[in-house]
Amino acid sequence: MVVSGPITPGQVSFLLGFIPVFIAWIYSEFLEYKKSASHSKVHSDNNLVEFRDETIKEDDRAVLLEGGLTRSASARFHSSSIKTNLIRFLTMEDSFLLENRAILRAMAEFGSILMYFYICDRTNLLGESTKKYNRDLFLFLYALLIIVSVITSLMKHNDKSAFSGKAMQYLSRHQTEEWKGWMQVLFLMYHYFAATEIYNAIRVFIAAYVWMTGFGNFSYYYIRKDFSLARFTQMMWRLNFFVAFCCIVLNNDYALYYICPMHTLFTLMVYGALGIFNKYNEKPSVMAVKILACFLLVIFIWEIPGVFEILWSPLTFLLGYTDPAKPDLPRLHEWHFRSGLDRYIWIIGMIYAYYHPNVEKWMEKLEECETRRKFSIKASIVAVSLFVGYMWYECIYKLDKVTYNKYHPYTSWIPITVYICLRNFTQRLRSYSLTLFAWLGKITLETYISQFHIWLRFVDRLKFSF
Repeated sequence: MVVSGPITPGQVSFLLGFIPVFIAWIYSEFLEYKKSASHSKVHSDNNLVEFRDETIKEDDRAVLLEGGLTRSASARFHSSSIKTNLIRFLTMEDSFLLENRAILRAMAEFGSILMYFYICDRTNLLGESTKKYNRDLFLFLYALLIIVSVITSLMKHNDKSAFSGKAMQYLSRHQTEEWKGWMQVLFLMYHYFAATEIYNAIRVFIAAYVWMTGFGNFSYYYIRKDFSLARFTQMMWRLNFFVAFCCIVLNNDYALYYICPMHTLFTLMVYGALGIFNKYNEKPSVMAVKILACFLLVIFIWEIPGVFEILWSPLTFLLGYTDPAKPDLPRLHEWHFRSGLDRYIWIIGMIYAYYHPNVEKWMEKLEECETRRKFSIKASIVAVSLFVGYMWYECIYKLDKVTYNKYHPYTSWIPITVYICLRNFTQRLRSYSLTLFAWLGKITLETYISQFHIWLRFVDRLKFSF
């Protein structure tokens, strides 16, 4: 086995933490097996009690998988000191291992995934292959996935709107998760096949993800009014926990996973925009000022030469990256380029979220109109959307990637808006979603990070522009 690069202190620390956790988890599973085998011989009344205990444990496991400590585990950790729990873990106390089996399993699985990344990316145990792009094969595989998804996972939803109380389904959670899912499949296939001809489409997909960052976070904070430290910490944890360990285990720069710091930045900006003077958020004039301030802030940072470098220079150690293919570029060049491409679209997402209730009310009235009038309005919307989309495709999308990138920050909202209009122009179309894509949409961050280490070795990523 050939290992690329020397072993780092971070990798040694990871191994020293992972090995005892993995051993403890294996032993806890053995203890659970012994416990289950012995309990199978007791009276049925005892079996009923055991069944109830197992049900509680399964509930705890479900909570753990949702993100966070289980209720019972949380109570136990609060009731006993960290020192005591550490001693019980190091001494492999049976009761402690059984109590925390689900947590140990989650930690062992997480560590195993990182080990697999290292084997794929930093060793020659798994073979390499040359990327070959065939448009027909690319389109066939994606079309096949869509057909399978339609056959197996097409589902109708009847969820009620938080605003109107009716099943309007306009930009519902099911729909946005599906949206993320089918884009993510194309994103992964783009990298796997080196399908550089759809580069501009990938730029639009990334803009759509950032649009959803503005849309989703604005909707949450505006409706829930939850600006607590717990909620903020949860969001930062969700965005950066996985990537932080990847940086440690694989000795990579944070900027290589540029989507993570980019979403973190724009999440912070949405949080700041709504969190400052949040008790006045209900006033339209205040919200207009806040959105205008966001635009001015972006213009100040990204449009005025020199400001970006001065502002971000203290964080060069975190966001800086030196491309071996272009060593003469400033270390913040990559961060400037990546964050600048989608610097406005998160604000557009905020605007769409703010007017979401108004659009829902208008759609509700439209559905109640007489058939001829309703048909004419919807037909007009579809016709205008198709015309605008066609003009964008002919005038913007067909440009070479360097020229396109210059227009992208100012035009990415056009295809996103066209898609929203076409996806939501009938009640029936809004009510259905492909749950296979929706499931994939829930793990976009994980698949984004994983593909770089499973499908693309480190050298490939330097050579391939993504």
